[in-house]
Amino acid sequence: MAKDVEVAEPGESVKDYQDPPPAPLIDFEELGQWSLYRALIAEFIATLLFLYVTVLTVIGYQSQTDPEKGQDACGGVGVLGIAWAFGGMIFILVYCTAGISGGHINPAVTFGLFLGRKVSLIRAVLYMVAQCLGAICGCGLVKGFQKSYYNHYGGGANELASGYNKGTGLGAEIIGTFVLVYTVFSATDPKRNARDSHVPVLAPLPIGFAVFMVHLATIPITGTGINPARSFGAAVIFNQDKAWDDHWLFWVGPFIGAAIAAFYHQYILRAGAIKALGSFRSNA
Repeated sequence: MAKDVEVAEPGESVKDYQDPPPAPLIDFEELGQWSLYRALIAEFIATLLFLYVTVLTVIGYQSQTDPEKGQDACGGVGVLGIAWAFGGMIFILVYCTAGISGGHINPAVTFGLFLGRKVSLIRAVLYMVAQCLGAICGCGLVKGFQKSYYNHYGGGANELASGYNKGTGLGAEIIGTFVLVYTVFSATDPKRNARDSHVPVLAPLPIGFAVFMVHLATIPITGTGINPARSFGAAVIFNQDKAWDDHWLFWVGPFIGAAIAAFYHQYILRAGAIKALGSFRSNA
């Protein structure tokens, strides 16, 4: 573990900080702990609620602006409202589940935190399974309650918009997920938490805003994935060729973006590689 001692400004007290140890790569002892299964339940329910509310918002907007029904094209909540629905639900659910599971609600976030050695491989894989199952159930509830609307308005499935090539869609997903996962690392940085006591309380807010801002930018391109579980759940329940043809974009892009964000935060901003080299030299 590396230990940093902050230099105090005039009139301030010195605060020391110690990095928490990295999570073990594989920890079989977790399988016997109730805390793991409680966290899996929290991730499942949170992702279910996330998909239920957001997909209903998307379908409701499309219904309210349907020209076939003579609806006003400028009616409904609009793209801004959809972005608020996604960002607001993430803010709410991260706030509710952060103390239980960490509030991932997204396989890309889990993957990034795994690369940053914040969670073990076993926990990461089980989280992703729980998130995908929750997403499928959330979309299933929407279809069960509003089957005709669900099928007619695309089921909230992510697809590459016409006029954009797959490279553009992939780039949008990579950059969008980078913004999200970078925000997650920054908002939950233990060093910031040690320095500013209000940071843990406010952490869900910047994460929700990151989701909101990314949706504003990328809804016209891909519908905004940045969450493989969200895209997978909608594709499974809607189950149409176009959704599956583009589906790889919503796994490859977010995982690449999450990996870049983890590397950037851990090894550049936090200088993990330099600290490791310094530790090696001092031991030698």
